[in-house]
Amino acid sequence: MRGIIIESFGGPEQLDFREDLPDPIPGDGEVLVSVGAVGVNFTDVYQREGIYPRPLPFTPGSEGAGVIRDLGPGVAGGPDGWSVGDRVAWCNAPDSYAELVAVPADSLVAIPDSIPDDVAASILLQGLTAHFLVHDVGCLSPDDTVLLTAGAGGVGLLLTQFAVAAGARVATIVSSDEKAALSRDAGAELVLHYDDDVAARIRDWTGDRGADDPGVDVVFDGVGNATFDVSLQCARVRGLVALFGAASGAVPPMDPQQLNQHGSLFLTRPHLRHFIRDRAELSHRAGEVLSRIADGTLRVRVGDRFPLDDAAGAHRALQSRATTGSLVLLP
Repeated sequence: MRGIIIESFGGPEQLDFREDLPDPIPGDGEVLVSVGAVGVNFTDVYQREGIYPRPLPFTPGSEGAGVIRDLGPGVAGGPDGWSVGDRVAWCNAPDSYAELVAVPADSLVAIPDSIPDDVAASILLQGLTAHFLVHDVGCLSPDDTVLLTAGAGGVGLLLTQFAVAAGARVATIVSSDEKAALSRDAGAELVLHYDDDVAARIRDWTGDRGADDPGVDVVFDGVGNATFDVSLQCARVRGLVALFGAASGAVPPMDPQQLNQHGSLFLTRPHLRHFIRDRAELSHRAGEVLSRIADGTLRVRVGDRFPLDDAAGAHRALQSRATTGSLVLLP
């Protein structure tokens, strides 16, 4: 089969396209999927660079969508009743940058016919992340105020829509006028640029709370190193900063006393795997995300599509932070 192999950690040039990789064989509880599209995420970048190390050599990627081609032992007649020919998606199966992937059956979700592969392949990781951030980390309610970094990214656009649907007022930070338009279209009330005095603008925006308590209730920061200090400055007294990504690099070690100095802030570093810990939780979150896409109340932007043999180009585009929405590879 065709696929990508990484033999050494490093830059995008380490994404080596091969046409003669061995076909995977589904093991106990797995299915073999013929891949229609693969989601590209910063987790893949971190694995390629060795920040999230895997034993070498390996095929990167953990998210995709396609059609079941074969069932491994113990799958037929299982609780989900998977069959050859079913359309499925996943967000936590390794080795997904390939034409064929062996995926644990309990990691799969069924895809409605109305959702194409490129959308399905890029929605689970980002959509489930947006869902748990709004409903389980931020616990947003009507009239809460929220600040999002990377407001026009894949997670940012979805997170904005979920937050607005929960009744929150949303401010975002973006890097261009084009991205500002996308963020407003997703529902952001205030859209700022990274070179603005973001903290001052947020204090003005939330000034109706009172002079002693400006700032947002929740900051969702997926950029990391470049925005973390601003995130702390923008949260209100006893506000929450949820650091869920590191697109600009990891946040360096910090003195917890800073949380006191900024107003007894709460800080969390959540990860999706802790919010889909069992089949029931995965099914619940995926069901809510996919049903909203199917009925049109959640819009997904696939910003760009790359052929599988140009996975390096997809990684360069993602790391440039010039992209909007999600990125996918097409085998």
